[in-house]
Amino acid sequence: MKPKFLVGGLVIALALAYMIYAGVTQSVVYFVTPSELGAAPVAGKAYRLGGMVQPGSMTWEPRTLSLSFTLSDGRAAVPVRHKGTPPDLFGEGRGAVVEGSWSPDGYFKATHIMAKHSEEYKAPHDASQAGAKEMMKTLKDDAR
Repeated sequence: MKPKFLVGGLVIALALAYMIYAGVTQSVVYFVTPSELGAAPVAGKAYRLGGMVQPGSMTWEPRTLSLSFTLSDGRAAVPVRHKGTPPDLFGEGRGAVVEGSWSPDGYFKATHIMAKHSEEYKAPHDASQAGAKEMMKTLKDDAR
């Protein structure tokens, strides 16, 4: 094989490796809790911040789409601001994960909110099934 083909292949391989490395390091978003973020926040760095929305902390201004609330992990609390509508499952006393960055002004500027929901399925109670059972019974009676 000719040496210039080996050198050319090596240059191409190194360029691809660098592009992959640079792309991965720029798109990495670290998950932190309010306690971890409060220990050493880095302004402008992308984070995913997870915690519970503190009751009584949420304010929503529909005209300007300004949403502010506080996320807590039980040990520390972080004020969060967001421009846009909140997800349907989002609310006080519920878990949430927000993506964004720490602002030098002392709050977390969220660009995306992900509301967490319960991972447990709860079957309907027997009392709530009574109406459905009665309806099925009347449908069977009508079919005769």
